[in-house]
Amino acid sequence: MIDPRLNTLRVLRAHGTVTATAQALHLTPSTVSQQLKQLAHENGIRLLEPHGRRVRLTPAAEVLLEHADVMYAQWERAKEDLAALEAGQMGDLRLCGLSSTVSAFIAPAAKRLREAHPGVRLHLAAVESDEAFRMLESGEADIAVINPTDATPPPSDRRFEQRFLVDDVEDLLVSVDHRFAGRESVSMAETADEEWVSTPGCVDQEKLLLASAADAGFTPDIAHRSDSFYSTSGLVCTGFGVSLFSRLAPLPPEHSVVRVPIHGRPTPTRRMFTAVRGGSARQPAIARGLAAIRAEATREHPDTTRP
Repeated sequence: MIDPRLNTLRVLRAHGTVTATAQALHLTPSTVSQQLKQLAHENGIRLLEPHGRRVRLTPAAEVLLEHADVMYAQWERAKEDLAALEAGQMGDLRLCGLSSTVSAFIAPAAKRLREAHPGVRLHLAAVESDEAFRMLESGEADIAVINPTDATPPPSDRRFEQRFLVDDVEDLLVSVDHRFAGRESVSMAETADEEWVSTPGCVDQEKLLLASAADAGFTPDIAHRSDSFYSTSGLVCTGFGVSLFSRLAPLPPEHSVVRVPIHGRPTPTRRMFTAVRGGSARQPAIARGLAAIRAEATREHPDTTRP
């Protein structure tokens, strides 16, 4: 906070007398005189000199006020920035989520936010869901897109607010010369004799494969494992099996692979949720971030979104 006695001197410069200054500031003349004497004493200078029935500022006071004017202008800018920060127009917003959701709609949503609110600094991270909750708890993230697993906090955990976002339906990924490549759809039961590429490096992908196969009455022959959708696509492309593949994950253009929808129920699906710290969802920047992510997910991936 700037010394209020400097403002008293500024008002005196405008009004010319101690009495008029006191009236303008709703102070007594003695209070104004005392403030000016203290300011002069602390700075080791004379501030005023008689000028007829009025007083005028000394050269030293003029120099002091030149700096005071700069400080007051900067203080007003600071208050403007603080108000913008409070309104979510400035500051940092940290977003994280599974790599497929970052590329599918977190990054596009962040781009729109950056264009609409250039004063907000955006930080994005692709992380697994258990790490996303740790980042929320520590303040390293403000919004996460997660796939609930046995390792993540349940929806009843009051430390976080979790809300359904999209159903990430999964397809069967095959090479272009595979017998299923020209099919409109297949059932899981038809894949019972296939070799599989599993993706345990992505949250619960292998559990989803095992559960979907069990529902179809077989145990999959998992011949190969990968750490990402990209490497899974590479293995499928070169004929090392078939795989479940997220619709949110883009197909690498250099891989000769085909998505084949899976019909029947239940269809292999990952449920995606947004998660924030409990009580933070109404903060302006976080609320805008959640809205942008939801809008992007709905606009770009309507086939995965449920009411």
